[in-house]
Amino acid sequence: MRDDENPRRRRTRHPPRFLTVGVLAFAGLCSSFMFTLVVPLQAELPMLLDASREDTSWVVTITLLVAAVATPISGRLGDMYGKRRVVAVLLVLLVAGSLIAALASSITGVIIGRALQGGVTGVIPLGIAIMRDVLPPRRLGTAVALMSATMGVGGAIGMPVAAYLALHTDWHTLFWLAAALGAVGLVLVLLFVPEDILRSSGRLDVLGAIGLAVALTGLLLFVSRGAEWGWGSTATLICGIGGLVVLLGWGVYQLRVRDPLLDLRVAARPAVLFTNIAAVGMGFALFSSNVAFPQLLELPVETGSGFGLDMLGAALIVMPAGLVMMVISPLSGWLERTIGPRPLFTGGASFIMLAYVLVLLWSSEVWHIFVANLLIGVGIGFTFAAMPLIIMRAVPADETGASNGLNALFRSVGTSSASAVLGGVLATMSIEIDGVAVPTRAAFDLCFWLAIAAGIVAVVLSLFIPRQPIEGHPSIRD
Repeated sequence: MRDDENPRRRRTRHPPRFLTVGVLAFAGLCSSFMFTLVVPLQAELPMLLDASREDTSWVVTITLLVAAVATPISGRLGDMYGKRRVVAVLLVLLVAGSLIAALASSITGVIIGRALQGGVTGVIPLGIAIMRDVLPPRRLGTAVALMSATMGVGGAIGMPVAAYLALHTDWHTLFWLAAALGAVGLVLVLLFVPEDILRSSGRLDVLGAIGLAVALTGLLLFVSRGAEWGWGSTATLICGIGGLVVLLGWGVYQLRVRDPLLDLRVAARPAVLFTNIAAVGMGFALFSSNVAFPQLLELPVETGSGFGLDMLGAALIVMPAGLVMMVISPLSGWLERTIGPRPLFTGGASFIMLAYVLVLLWSSEVWHIFVANLLIGVGIGFTFAAMPLIIMRAVPADETGASNGLNALFRSVGTSSASAVLGGVLATMSIEIDGVAVPTRAAFDLCFWLAIAAGIVAVVLSLFIPRQPIEGHPSIRD
């Protein structure tokens, strides 16, 4: 009997690697699109859903909360039960949530649907972990950069698409589109992403998952809703203090339990710890532009600080930053192989600081905002490509999913913080024009200074990340 006829020697045929990478990137685009899906509708949601503005704000908040909680948990589940299987389940939840929201006529159905959509965020760190399993080291950097870029590209492309549909069709169309994208992604994953061969042992730490969910929900509610509820209000203090206490108790429990949800000893390694803390700054810097630039572009010219663009025009100015992240992914992969991921991270964070400095000095024309946003796209593209690579070099292969999920969680903390802090700044530092509160130019400048500060923190922290061998050159260290 020939070797290729021997069942024990026959190799399982896998799809071409470029198809696997492409499919995972498409799933990542679908995931990030969920964050900007309803942004164009925010002002009209109270009228469309016959609910108060405070209630309709949960249409956005619930997605951020579920994403933050579900991402590290789905990463652990992927390490244990198969990353491809968990990716498929998350896409099923996306389709289910989209259908529920598309068929809903009240705010309850929309919030439930948006909650299920938030779970799909775990697709991106799981996709990166799958790439580590199936790709050779020389191709991993570029593929990870492409997958990381989908975090910005999906939102950037989704913003004008959602704006156009919101202006010209019924709002339910947005959710029908999300359901269709999720269904296509699910079929492609089942066809072109191979089964996992590397899994970790143990069982799911259910108590740890519940504890993490409670702690993160409390802390993220404190950050995202504190300005609206009042920072000294009972509800805000309960969320903030309660979330912190539960998180500390959860950490002690994780160090003692046999099969923890997250191995905090691995997470405490300097490369992982400093990268994750720096990820908060990068998330803040990324979402700062998403909060400030559209408002600056859409404010009437008469206010003295705006440019008077409509919703679609502002979205088209912001969109190219996400496309830049996609275009530079091959360059990110080459730089990672050449100089290592840590200098790539430091350089990317420096680009972001430069962009906000430029917009502080020159922002009198629309093209000034456009150029600054492109630089932010370059910086985010470099840093988001570098972070998972730094982490993957520092953790065991069977903990890649959970570790990347934890990194995504820290980025979510940064984006949620930016939304809350900058939203509070723009609301507080405003003047009334024709009965409408309008942010002042000083409010936008303060937002840009805060983004610069977040970038500085990320740069400083990146310098404390231990040097790691450059792939293919064990003797060279970044």
